[in-house]
Amino acid sequence: MNAVVPSPRTVGGLLPVECLSRVEDGERLHALLWRAGPGWRMVSSAVLGGGIGERSWVLNSQVPHGYRRTDPDRHLAALATGAGVRGPGVGLLTAADVRAHGHARDGGAEAVVTAGLGVRGWAASPADGTAAAPRPGTINIVLAVPAPLTDAALVNAVATATEAKVQALLDAGFDCSGTPTDAVCVAAHAPRPGEEPHAFAGPRSLWGSRLARAVHTAVRDAAGAH
Repeated sequence: MNAVVPSPRTVGGLLPVECLSRVEDGERLHALLWRAGPGWRMVSSAVLGGGIGERSWVLNSQVPHGYRRTDPDRHLAALATGAGVRGPGVGLLTAADVRAHGHARDGGAEAVVTAGLGVRGWAASPADGTAAAPRPGTINIVLAVPAPLTDAALVNAVATATEAKVQALLDAGFDCSGTPTDAVCVAAHAPRPGEEPHAFAGPRSLWGSRLARAVHTAVRDAAGAH
């Protein structure tokens, strides 16, 4: 695997991401990296850095179609090291070309979304799940909110973002709720001394409504590339 090579920043604002590239198994692949730095708490369903806690970066990395590695957490950790980031972070995988991402802002909330929609369907399917490693087709949602959220509100934000994703897919003409491997990461400022975190992030709350609109726009933009 060749070293990752940065290109100019592609998204600014609250969530500035860099587009990186590398050659792996003879294929040119890309990744989006957000060097968030200190002062952020994140909730994520990611294979690397999932759960709730302080995180300082988010890496959304493209992998080849037919990806067969069974250690995606170690793979992502190695990619993050190659990109020059250290400490706790969040790592996401997708088979989509991350350069075709969607981006939106609403009232301070910001979303960057990559969409691989080759394998999609409805969440409530009669088919049973499998213990095999998930295939990285994947809609990946990364959200940033410039305000502190409680743990419960962070979880609430994941639900709100997911609802907005499904709404966007239907509005874009896709008959599905997503892919089997969709992932999400919501970042919020860590509270400063004496600052009260927001307790709610549902779709009619202050920050929930803003992040929902940002996700809706970004998902529609990303899905429009398909």
